[in-house]
Amino acid sequence: MKNGVKRIGIMTGGGDCPGLNAVIRAVVMMADKYGVEVIGIPYGYRGMLLGGDYFHKLTCEDVQGIIEKGGTILHSSNKDNLFKYPRRNKEGFEHDENGKLIYDNFSETAVQNLRDAGIDAMIIVGGDGTLTSGRDYSRMGVPVVGVPKTIDNDLRSTEITFGFDTAVSRCVQAVESVRTTGEAHSRVMFIEVMGRNAGHIALHTAISSGADVVLIPEIPYHFDKLVAELRRRLERNGTAIVIVSEGVTPPEKGAYSTKIVEGSPDAVRFGGVSGVIADYVERALNADRDENGYAISEVLMDVECRATNVGYAQRGGVPTANDRLLSTRFGAFAVKELLENLVLDEKGNFGRMVSVQENRLTSVSLEEVIASSTMIGNQRRVDPEGELVQLARNVQISFADE
Repeated sequence: MKNGVKRIGIMTGGGDCPGLNAVIRAVVMMADKYGVEVIGIPYGYRGMLLGGDYFHKLTCEDVQGIIEKGGTILHSSNKDNLFKYPRRNKEGFEHDENGKLIYDNFSETAVQNLRDAGIDAMIIVGGDGTLTSGRDYSRMGVPVVGVPKTIDNDLRSTEITFGFDTAVSRCVQAVESVRTTGEAHSRVMFIEVMGRNAGHIALHTAISSGADVVLIPEIPYHFDKLVAELRRRLERNGTAIVIVSEGVTPPEKGAYSTKIVEGSPDAVRFGGVSGVIADYVERALNADRDENGYAISEVLMDVECRATNVGYAQRGGVPTANDRLLSTRFGAFAVKELLENLVLDEKGNFGRMVSVQENRLTSVSLEEVIASSTMIGNQRRVDPEGELVQLARNVQISFADE
């Protein structure tokens, strides 16, 4: 085989995402064309640690009919950084005398498991955390090609990630589902979407659904302006739609807190801020009443705000055609990189990531990817002066900032 690669391992790490199975299918089909075996490694990096019988060969027959399925046939995990693996006992995590978690490094065991299985190179599908470990394994002599995966679309080293298009489509469907109940009861409907510290899903959803207001982390909102804007929309339309990115701040400090999951490399869990904002807005809209006791108009005695969190519906289900196409392109290109373009660097290592640049597939160094990753707070975020933000303003979507 070219570059001596006869057997490729593939794993999926981090949160699940529409299009993962399409990537797996493309890798298997492309490798088969070259006469190269593909070994599936289940449960992310945990599977690399388990090794042995947990590894299994993937054939063209195994991947038939999976392109349209959400999730991943290899399963996934977002809690297994083998370079910093929290030690456990029967009672749970182990802590030192200062109450800090105790960690072990099982990376050498994982690499040896790959060697024992005759795996010559790895295709690692994941986001910034998964790809950080991918870079570290490439430094240990394992040729690695990463495939970028996140519905948040916030990786700086690629223009687009698969899963994003499906997530936005799910969110738009959610808006369409709740809009009618908002109209029926003259309510303000708050729809919370994922994205962590980036507002791409929220912004795309707002424009695509014709929302009234969108709140994103990149453009701080003013609560008084939010209330005034919603009052105006209610007076004009009798209802309003607000898209809330999960990473925005609450109206008051301490009004909302994220969940912290001990032992997870990605410990912060978002979710629920839209309900907090909705409660504050409802109280504010009902605070001032006319002489007859009506809050907004003679039609609305009480203004109601309702919050809906789209949640994990964004991650699951059937991927869109665009995500299937992008995932297939990524998977096939990853195999090509390993079999045709594997060139060791000056340290004798190979670590690349598939990337879209100017709408064309290429690859970039994993070292460069991680240097600009979310892990150091430098993810690709919404440009407050960008074309899409201006488009939203032009079609009278408010950011409650002016």
